[in-house]
Amino acid sequence: MAERSEEVKLLGMWASPFSRRVEIALTLKGVPYEFSEQDIANKSPLLLQSNPVHKMIPVLLHNGKPISESLVILEYIDDTWQNNQILPQDPYDRAMARFWGRFVDEQIYVTAMKVVGKVGEERDLAVEATRDLLKLLEKELVGKDFLGGERLGFVDIVATLVAFWLMRTEEVVGVKVVPVEMFPEIHRWVKNLLDVDVIKKCIPPEDEHLNYIRARMDSLKLKSV
Repeated sequence: MAERSEEVKLLGMWASPFSRRVEIALTLKGVPYEFSEQDIANKSPLLLQSNPVHKMIPVLLHNGKPISESLVILEYIDDTWQNNQILPQDPYDRAMARFWGRFVDEQIYVTAMKVVGKVGEERDLAVEATRDLLKLLEKELVGKDFLGGERLGFVDIVATLVAFWLMRTEEVVGVKVVPVEMFPEIHRWVKNLLDVDVIKKCIPPEDEHLNYIRARMDSLKLKSV
């Protein structure tokens, strides 16, 4: 268990869903931390030193010791500060939470990125593939307020990527990947998330975030020419 005289620093980037999920967990636990905004185009010596393998955000520095990869960081936070647990206590439920967390990152995110990076028929195929994956998440939400059950949990924090990245990207791309008539449970879940003070505090401001997404997409188009 963590001591009071500790130093906690997060190397992150304000618009990153992976960085934001770590902020959500720290805030939920009531852990004071210093946020260090990183320029992903010009990586700092501290970031390169702290994450020499992937050289990516987020990185949590706890008393000078670096922990990288957001899913790993979330588990570390839950093990270190044991109030307001985000992972279930039951071993099976914990395993299922880890499974769905990886599903969001390794399946939904990877596939949804193709919606942003493709056009025409290739984009249409990417939209359909993303929806097929989201249908599995939709099923998990039936009869639940949150993916974690009755309260915000590990999978909800991970899946904010869907609620506040993918669903905002729709507006910029001009394609409804998560239409309410097809995914009523996901839309209900997003409303529940927005009723949680910690979530409201930790998600990026919508207008600023949309401007960032547009700029990133324009940059990707220029690089592909």
